[in-house]
Amino acid sequence: MTTLSDDTAAPAVLVTRPSGQADALGSQLVAAGFTPVFAPLLSIEPFPELAPEQQQLLRSLPGVQHLIFVSQNAIRCGMDWIDRMYPEPPPGLAWYTVGAASAEALSRRGVHAQTPATEMTSEGLLALPALQAVHGERVVIVKGEGGRAHLKHSLQARGAQVDDFVVYRRGCPAYAPGELEAIISAGGVEYILISSGEGLDNMVSLLEPSAVTALTECKVVVPGERVAAQAQEAGFRQIVVARNATDDAMLAALQRDRRGTTPAPGH
Repeated sequence: MTTLSDDTAAPAVLVTRPSGQADALGSQLVAAGFTPVFAPLLSIEPFPELAPEQQQLLRSLPGVQHLIFVSQNAIRCGMDWIDRMYPEPPPGLAWYTVGAASAEALSRRGVHAQTPATEMTSEGLLALPALQAVHGERVVIVKGEGGRAHLKHSLQARGAQVDDFVVYRRGCPAYAPGELEAIISAGGVEYILISSGEGLDNMVSLLEPSAVTALTECKVVVPGERVAAQAQEAGFRQIVVARNATDDAMLAALQRDRRGTTPAPGH
């Protein structure tokens, strides 16, 4: 696999966000002196209908104290259902999400959401003061099918009644045999931006073993230590850990590695 060795060249970066969700990051990469190469490794499939228990959960929102959106995909898909049922946001409901971009997406829908100041993860949400004393209160987590249950289990341990409002499923995009490898090879990819462990799994499953072995020479940027361990298990040796999966955090990690600097403690 070819890589860009000229320090004056714009290093090629594989952007793996779902279709329609990579343009902003691509623009940031170009402005920062990188060349984006696009190859989605996740597909987001909103449910056309809700299961009866999910419909009942939606109807019960006026009796819920806390509503948490775990991602922008959860906001896009979940708010479509909420807006259909509630012309105005249900009263007495505290809203939460992860990250400033997600909070802005909810703001555009007329909702103010609390969000972690720095750690834009489930752990950051769990550290919010408003989610500490939730014993006996109802919490609804808006999310996709599957995924981590850490947030739910932690809130249940605090005595909350927690339900999942599942509004989409994640899938593996369809590529013809050899197509993904051809995209990567033609682009001379030097860095791979991985937004989630599921995206990493999809990439490995889509490539021939020999192509995966070749890719392990690339630098892979991952959103946290959990996915870093997964990347290491898959054979990657050059792993750059970002603070989270946001565009800004991934770009900052990329720039830090290109400069050959290390993050300050706590960053």
